Amino acid sequence: SVDCSFSRGVCDWKQDADDDFDWNPADRDRGDGYYMAVPAFVGHKKDTGRLKLLLTDLKPKSSYCLIFSYRLAGERVGKLRVFLANKKTTPVWEQNKGKDERWRTGKIDIFQGAETTNSVTFESERGKGKTGEIGVDNVILISGLCTED
Repeated sequence: SVDCSFSRGVCDWKQDADDDFDWNPADRDRGDGYYMAVPAFVGHKKDTGRLKLLLTDLKPKSSYCLIFSYRLAGERVGKLRVFLANKKTTPVWEQNKGKDERWRTGKIDIFQGAETTNSVTFESERGKGKTGEIGVDNVILISGLCTED
C-alpha cells in the first residue's frame, strides 16, 4: 500500500495551474499534521480548484483501491469530485453535501487496462455557501479491489 497523506506521504501532489484557486494545508484538530482544504468563501460560485496526485509505477492489467477521508462542512459548500486521468471528463466519484461536518471515507476502484492511470484529481467546486470547507486527507492506494468494510 502507498500512503499519500499530506503530512508524511511519499506521493507527488501538484496544484493544477489552469484552475481558479489552490487547495491549502489546514491543521488537524488534534494537531497531528495537516489535511488539504478549500474554504467555502474562496472564489466565485462554480469556480473549481484541482489537486492532482501523480501516480507512477502502477502495474498494467491490475486493480487498485483508492481510499481517502473527506469532509464537506457547511451549508451549500459545493462539490467534491474525483477524476481518473484516463477518464478526464466524467468524475468516478462525486459528493455534494455532508449530513453533518464529520469526516467520511471514500473508496474508488481503479482498474488498470493496458493503459495505466497516471493521476487522480480531487476537484473542489465552489457552492453558494459562505462558511465551511471541503477537505481531503489520508489518501491511501492499496492493490486489489476495495472491500465493503
